[in-house]
Amino acid sequence: MAEGENEVRWDGLCSRDSTTRETALENIRQTILRKTEYLRSVKETPHRPSDGLSNTESSDGLNKLLAHLLMLSKRCPFKDVREKSEFILKSIQELGIRIPRPLGQGPSRFIPEKEILQVGSEDAQMHALFADSFAALGRLDNITLVMVFHPQYLESFLKTQHYLLQMDGPLPLHYRHYIGIMAAARHQCSYLVNLHVNDFLHVGGDPKWLNGLENAPQKLQNLGELNKVLAHRPWLITKEHIEGLLKAEEHSWSLAELVHAVVLLTHYHSLASFTFGCGISPEIHCDGGHTFRPPSVSNYCICDITNGNHSVDEMPVNSAENVSVSDSFFEVEALMEKMRQLQECRDEEEASQEEMASRFEIEKRESMFVFSSDDEEVTPARAVSRHFEDTSYGYKDFSRHGMHVPTFRVQDYCWEDHGYSLVNRLYPDVGQLIDEKFHIAYNLTYNTMAMHKDVDTSMLRRAIWNYIHCMFGIRYDDYDYGEINQLLDRSFKVYIKTVVCTPEKVTKRMYDSFWRQFKHSEKVHVNLLLIEARMQAELLYALRAITRYMT
Repeated sequence: MAEGENEVRWDGLCSRDSTTRETALENIRQTILRKTEYLRSVKETPHRPSDGLSNTESSDGLNKLLAHLLMLSKRCPFKDVREKSEFILKSIQELGIRIPRPLGQGPSRFIPEKEILQVGSEDAQMHALFADSFAALGRLDNITLVMVFHPQYLESFLKTQHYLLQMDGPLPLHYRHYIGIMAAARHQCSYLVNLHVNDFLHVGGDPKWLNGLENAPQKLQNLGELNKVLAHRPWLITKEHIEGLLKAEEHSWSLAELVHAVVLLTHYHSLASFTFGCGISPEIHCDGGHTFRPPSVSNYCICDITNGNHSVDEMPVNSAENVSVSDSFFEVEALMEKMRQLQECRDEEEASQEEMASRFEIEKRESMFVFSSDDEEVTPARAVSRHFEDTSYGYKDFSRHGMHVPTFRVQDYCWEDHGYSLVNRLYPDVGQLIDEKFHIAYNLTYNTMAMHKDVDTSMLRRAIWNYIHCMFGIRYDDYDYGEINQLLDRSFKVYIKTVVCTPEKVTKRMYDSFWRQFKHSEKVHVNLLLIEARMQAELLYALRAITRYMT
């Protein structure tokens, strides 16, 4: 009876062939029945000889299997798997074994479940995308189900992530997942840490490494400093950081390995921003995603129980502290009017280079003073903090306390002319995939703003992107930074800065308080801009340091 969740073969459920899935499901059913019968027999004859596992271990193993089945019954894109998983759970319940139920109200704590595409109701094109994702990861995760508001971006994101984690590349598979854990842990993102702990073990990673970074190979420990600086203060990265990793004798990284690692670190730092920015809920089969306790009727309306809405953690808040609909409607009209006025000003006159540089410095300086009233230190849980060192090291505004960091001019080093080719040369095809993802996020538009149609949103999208880069000291000579203050109000700036710099501090109140008349799909769109702009900013600093080392 030593089988745990990792010994059960779930892979067959990812097959496009229904017969293969049917066989895999039958094997899973038999395994669960054997474990159930064993536990029942132990209960009935408590003094029978043990097979080496304690009753608690056997029970925990069964519970993990049942939680995985619950996830499949709700999240598998294949209808036969969903139905059979539900059937197995019910048959186990009839044997007197308690089965799990989902916690929470869908993939996001910020977005009502009814507004998110339900698995099983997708069209043929979306089903193919879901099936591809499920085949690659063995799950359809909550990040995917929230990103699905924007299918074009999601397809590019999944393709890139699949290449980074599973296709041929400089780093072994278990290193890739461990680096994902290290990166997510910098922002205390237990959601991503939990997912990649499971993936790390699934590809044969050593469980001892999960006891703390000091138990991992020295080569990975050496990456800790770059991870730390890249996540919180990327403007401090120098060619000396790069040299220290490439010239560490038997623990040295190759250039190709280092580029792979840097791309993974920036990908997961940014994905942690998306996770917190969109209030992603724990996966159903992970800690916090399910419970074996029966619902307490006193806490719920009975209709909530039948609908599967079991969480009472977060009462719905009327957007932005009960601001009236007419006020938030006026905000949209005011924003559209500002966009029209700025366009007219652009057409009439152009500011001088000196004026543009001055406006950048003003915006960079002002961004230091944008912080939330909820801004307080978040103490990382031990389960997450053990995956990184120096837990007190976090984001600091780069001009505070008299420190001056030279402005990073995109005209001197940019992604299109420098970073892209360096990544592609050392890690073929990845530069192309990342570039495509950047372009889709930056150019994505449905020409809508809240209730308005046929709107050119390019000015607004550029202001968001450039504001993020401005916070990182990155300047575009051809952009008038005076536009940012016109287009982004304070509550929006607070949200942007928190998601990008300290995502672990994002609250539902912050999410609700910006763009109050905009749809959830538009707020998810904003998050796509935030995470791609952040990823590009981190990459620019890291790749410039690598280029300087190479020259």
